[in-house]
Amino acid sequence: MGLQEITAELAAALSLLRFSAPVAYVYNPLEYAAEPHWRFLDRFGGLRPEVLWVGMNPGPWGMAQTGIPFGAITPVKEWLGCAAGEVGKPVREHPKRPVTGFDCHRDEVSGVRVWKWAEETFGTPEAFFSRFFITNYCPLLFLEEGGRNLTPDKLKAAEREALFDPCDRALHQIVATLGVRRVLGIGAWAEKRARQALAGLDLEIGRILHPSPASPLANRGWGTEVSRQLRAQGIEIPASPTAAG
Repeated sequence: MGLQEITAELAAALSLLRFSAPVAYVYNPLEYAAEPHWRFLDRFGGLRPEVLWVGMNPGPWGMAQTGIPFGAITPVKEWLGCAAGEVGKPVREHPKRPVTGFDCHRDEVSGVRVWKWAEETFGTPEAFFSRFFITNYCPLLFLEEGGRNLTPDKLKAAEREALFDPCDRALHQIVATLGVRRVLGIGAWAEKRARQALAGLDLEIGRILHPSPASPLANRGWGTEVSRQLRAQGIEIPASPTAAG
């Protein structure tokens, strides 16, 4: 099964789910930003990486705008070269969290940190993706009535479990398709979900620091710290010319 087929099946399964308060808005960029997402998969999903990085879910200024995991506008345009294809609108759009696609003038800090580190460490996207691939465990963005981001771990128990089933299945399929032997959660929650979804498989599972600006350690130099964490887990990477923030 190819990544495009996995993505299409996941998007269809998630479209059937319903969520109650405190969830007021649900964005599914696999639907309204499918074209750039598929471009991303076409360009970088076939390079046979060694390691899969798994994020939690989209942020309002990253994948929610571009359809690409950690997809901050500037690196998607200038480094990944994936700023092509139509970006539509979610079924219901929060007025404080509009989707303007590649016309968005705000960059997601987490995404900027990820791709800045990748560029400074590997030089080209092809060099990075020959070693690593990135996906989000859950591709949905959840917003409260006031526009605040709501992460999947804060959903009601029954709704959370209904979400986990298709996301677990998709992650299992992505691992099989890529042929990776190691999976790293970007943050503790993503590591936990990866361990549960992939239990029983012959994989090494660990984690790296999440690049969120809510993390004091990430703010002190996420790129330097993630390089240290990767090497500590036996993953060799080139020495970057400067420390990625």
